[in-house]
Amino acid sequence: MLRFTLDRLLMALPTLFIVAVAVFVLIRLIPGDPAQLLLGDLADTARLLELRAHLGLDQSWLAQFGVWGGHALRGDLGVSITTGEPVLQLVTSRFLVSAQIVVLAVLLAALVAVPAGMIAAWQQNRLPDLALIGAATLLVSLPTFWLGLLLLLFFGLKLEWLPVVGYVSVMSDWKGGLLYLAMPIMTLFLHEIGVLIRMARASTLEVLRLDYITHARAKGLPEHAVMLRHALRNSFGPTWTLIGLVLGNLLGGAAVVETVFTVPGLGRLLVDAIFARDYPVIQGCLLLVAVVYVLTNLVIDLCYPFFDPRVLAE
Repeated sequence: MLRFTLDRLLMALPTLFIVAVAVFVLIRLIPGDPAQLLLGDLADTARLLELRAHLGLDQSWLAQFGVWGGHALRGDLGVSITTGEPVLQLVTSRFLVSAQIVVLAVLLAALVAVPAGMIAAWQQNRLPDLALIGAATLLVSLPTFWLGLLLLLFFGLKLEWLPVVGYVSVMSDWKGGLLYLAMPIMTLFLHEIGVLIRMARASTLEVLRLDYITHARAKGLPEHAVMLRHALRNSFGPTWTLIGLVLGNLLGGAAVVETVFTVPGLGRLLVDAIFARDYPVIQGCLLLVAVVYVLTNLVIDLCYPFFDPRVLAE
């Protein structure tokens, strides 16, 4: 187990380095000058050059990367060009907001989707299977922004059960905070449950065709014992991998949902920083997303032996 863990950690380090280089280079390929955006089109050349020197934009890309990378290794991601706030503090606070929505949505989706997918596989080509797959396909096909707007229209404007605009932190008011987070969580839950149901069904169908399932049924085991004791553990591996991928993607890619519901999360911060050409914030957001994605999938890999002991033997 220790060797398995060390192998996964060593694989994560070059991935993070490649991501850091790609993020740094791609951001600087975006048209626009941050100094020009801050000073406006009427700023004189001398003042523009002075601001570029102050921000370090007059140096070569290699020098800028060396300075940024060295500071990042010490936990210093710089300060925002537009607001002057420390980037690490800014992206961490916004990430915690996004994590509340994403983690709860994925957890609820997994708790519902795995049993539903197994039921669909057990009742293959029957009414429950067709109903579940039809619902899952429909939910996957709906864009998250459109689904979010429907929830706003129904629960916010028509029924007036939930607030439409604004955000309240769960730390300051947990009841009010949950009300503001209910619709964003519901939007991601409804979208991701369709993806997980389809994966759980496909992996369960593959396991149900194996010989040991036939043998278990031939011994006279009841169907619920066959599904829970034999099929669940062996079919859960691919779904568990997909859960990790979905979780990592949403933690950095929930900008659409956060914009629809005016939630000050990491995705919305990233979009605003891109429009403002705020290089330190963009780099900090993308680096944090990469780190979280790698760590999430590392945890997924480390949990794999609990579902499939053959992983350690390979």
